[in-house]
Amino acid sequence: MKLERRILVGFVAGIAAGALARLPALAWSQPPLVAIEPLGTAFIRLITMVVVPLVIASVFVGVASLGNVRALGRVGGKTLAYFLATTVLAALTGLVIAIVTGVGGGLAPSERAALLGASSGPVSLATPPTIVQTLLALIPTNPIAAAAQGGGDLLPLIVAICVFGAAANAIRNEATKAVVTFFEGVNDLSMVVIGWIMRLAPVAVFALVAPMIARSGLGLLDQLGAYVLVVVAALVAHVLVTLLPALRLGARLGVSRFTRSVSDALLLAFSTASSSATLPVSMTAAHERVGIPTEITSFVLPAGTSLNKNGSAAYKAVTAVFILRLFGLPITGPTLITIVLVATLAAFAGAGVPSSSLVTTLIVLNALGLGPRAATAIALVAAVDRPIDMCRTCVNTFGNLVGTAWIARTERVPTVSPGVVLGTAPALTTAETVIAARGD
Repeated sequence: MKLERRILVGFVAGIAAGALARLPALAWSQPPLVAIEPLGTAFIRLITMVVVPLVIASVFVGVASLGNVRALGRVGGKTLAYFLATTVLAALTGLVIAIVTGVGGGLAPSERAALLGASSGPVSLATPPTIVQTLLALIPTNPIAAAAQGGGDLLPLIVAICVFGAAANAIRNEATKAVVTFFEGVNDLSMVVIGWIMRLAPVAVFALVAPMIARSGLGLLDQLGAYVLVVVAALVAHVLVTLLPALRLGARLGVSRFTRSVSDALLLAFSTASSSATLPVSMTAAHERVGIPTEITSFVLPAGTSLNKNGSAAYKAVTAVFILRLFGLPITGPTLITIVLVATLAAFAGAGVPSSSLVTTLIVLNALGLGPRAATAIALVAAVDRPIDMCRTCVNTFGNLVGTAWIARTERVPTVSPGVVLGTAPALTTAETVIAARGD
């Protein structure tokens, strides 16, 4: 049985056990369910253990592997600008959709009190810093201390990693290659550890969900179902509001033709929930069927797989609002700014493999000051993460393909596609011309 099905079985079994424990005749089963909750907490702690090495390695390798951006000139600059702009817009879209829909706000006071009984301490957030304080806090005075402390300090750590990654990009010699190779190894090891930890997910989900339902009741399920729908709505909204206009107006390609040309990559991304596994198919589709030159696809798509995760940014913004509302915490103007900023940076820190975005969501929750309650929050969303992961990976892949087409259009480079040679005329009417010529 596949892992996602086993997680679903653990989730359903936890719901059933928790619901039965609320029956007066079976009230005796509540203490045993509460007793196994530390198993779920241990799972969350294991996930947290991977956050710092994953963030350091994935961001460093992503930035250092961009190639010589200065030598690439306009292409490198446009690529990074596209990544940043679309990721910020994705976070904003997720935030707006979450605020408008009121996701997480439907829990009854008694159910919320029971849910919060899983964690000790009063429900409050630290006073949000001003915008200037937030920006200054992104500059670390001690990156080693930031890595050691984790939590909200991961944001300045990400900035420091980007600076050192850029330095490794600028100085290309044997020494820096060795450093990049080292962090590639750390990144690979992090992926292996995440795979091991996720094998424990079915049992952990049961151990977390059963006591939660036993305490707070089935009303929590309605909120989780609404949360999944709102995340999907935010992803669809980002595609409609940002990516399709960029494709039609920026790349000047027909939406239906382009979508058909890259459909195999999108389906693979959806089914595997892995941008990395989809990369070879994406590059083939972009070059052979859309007609984008190899020199564009070979830079933009690998870089996008490492850094550009629009779907993850939208998901993290919705998740942050959902958790804050679920816990009855206030959402102020500075909190909204923090959500957009942190969701954007945390999206860059993920890896193109299943469940990595769930891990880096801890960065957002800790930055909001949830502290120990972040573990409870992750336990809630982990149970429904797999279908969301499939959707956000599909959006990540589509965003990278659209960016590749847009950048190729702006560069007006000549396109050569198998069986079709289009001279040096302003190419990317080229991409659409290739599609028409090939009958796709």
